[in-house]
Amino acid sequence: MTEPSQHTENHSWADLGRFWTLPNILTMSRMILVLPITWLVLNNGDLVWIMSLVVIAIATDYFDGRLARWSDSESEWGRVLDPIADKMGGGLVVAALALRGSLPLWFLGVMVVRDLTILAGGAIIRRRTGRIVASMMSGKVAVTAVALTVLAALLRADQPVLEFCLWASVVLLVWSFFRYMIRFFNILYGRVAVD
Repeated sequence: MTEPSQHTENHSWADLGRFWTLPNILTMSRMILVLPITWLVLNNGDLVWIMSLVVIAIATDYFDGRLARWSDSESEWGRVLDPIADKMGGGLVVAALALRGSLPLWFLGVMVVRDLTILAGGAIIRRRTGRIVASMMSGKVAVTAVALTVLAALLRADQPVLEFCLWASVVLLVWSFFRYMIRFFNILYGRVAVD
């Protein structure tokens, strides 16, 4: 049986390249936007305000990567910050919806366990190889499903619609989790290279 790589050299975060780039600032602005969105959701705030802020957050998510490629300012920091922003956004808004009773607490638990495990796996890969694992398409699909579930909850969709979105999200979250775990183990055992 192949042994995992024993390379455990500590890699400095400075190795990730430039931090203060416009794409990274856009990503961090998305993290900041999550706070008022979460507060409004938790306090049953005006839906127009919530959706307006969500649209702005989605726009930053859309443009940060494209701007990085267009301006040739892609960095490893971008690979770190973008999934953290996604997980922070999804986690806090789902937590607010769960606390106000619009989504079940167990759904929040599934998301938190999955996201923390994936972040921990990525940190191990970073420590072993000095590289950041890029987000996978399965993760993006799962995030989209969660976003639709959040939208259904915010719009107070009929129960069958909400339950369909909820269970579709769970299936995709679990599927993407196993896809990430397989990729992490393949990288650790040297079967595939880090993206």
